[in-house]
Amino acid sequence: MPTPTKVPPRPIALLPNALTLANAGLGLLAISKAVAALARGADQQLFEHHLETACWLIFIAGFLDAIDGTVARVTGAFSDLGAQLDSLADAVTFGIAPAIVAKVLLEHEGLSHPRIHFIAAAAFALMAILRLARFNAEGDDDHLSFRGLPTPAAAGTLVATILMFLSLGGGIETDTGGPTPLGRGLEILPIGWRDALTDYLLLPTILLLLPTLGLLMVSRVGYPHLSSWLGKVQSRRVLVPMVFGALGLYLAPVLVLFLIGPCYVGWGLWQSWRGDRGGTGETGGREAA
Repeated sequence: MPTPTKVPPRPIALLPNALTLANAGLGLLAISKAVAALARGADQQLFEHHLETACWLIFIAGFLDAIDGTVARVTGAFSDLGAQLDSLADAVTFGIAPAIVAKVLLEHEGLSHPRIHFIAAAAFALMAILRLARFNAEGDDDHLSFRGLPTPAAAGTLVATILMFLSLGGGIETDTGGPTPLGRGLEILPIGWRDALTDYLLLPTILLLLPTLGLLMVSRVGYPHLSSWLGKVQSRRVLVPMVFGALGLYLAPVLVLFLIGPCYVGWGLWQSWRGDRGGTGETGGREAA
């Protein structure tokens, strides 16, 4: 009697899934740092340190989220498990964690009633979860564009604004005991101007960004898939701004990230207003859903 042929088990996509789990781990660590900041709210320096760490953890997780899909494509390690794991990790890192970090800051500064802060933060987190669930349900193989603001972009825009708030406060722009280049530039501004910018401009902006970015995530506004777009661009003219952008990130990362967020969000809105979707009306790859 012939021995039945055994079907070899499908290999586990170790590296992409490890990167995705690291993404989720950084999101959980960012939540932990936000809670630590809230617990040490009486010490302003410690509060700002923990909150700054939480923001940078979310940015690092965004980098891992950007490369895990590339690694999966290069290794041919796509799987249903990886797709579901990616969405769950994104929900934690780019939905729940930024909302908690923002709420902690708003609570500490006492901008409005705590219930208003909760509603705004919950709107952001819930819309991020809904956006990811919609992506899973509609699944598209187009890697050139997104339908709705990607969750990493929404989270990055929010935490970059929080970092800018902390920078204007003067508590985080130090390096080896002295001010950073951005810190030296901010010293030119009178203290009264900086306080006005933080209290009357950036703080209300953070509160408004929570529901606004949430709505954009579940909208049908088209946004370009930047990593795929850069991979297809052949012109050397793009290399020059990329080099200067990298230098800017080295000299003043907070300022550059703070400017990139609104530019990316505004680009999609502008294209939508013009009615020229030009291929940006479809949802892109899973790695930045």
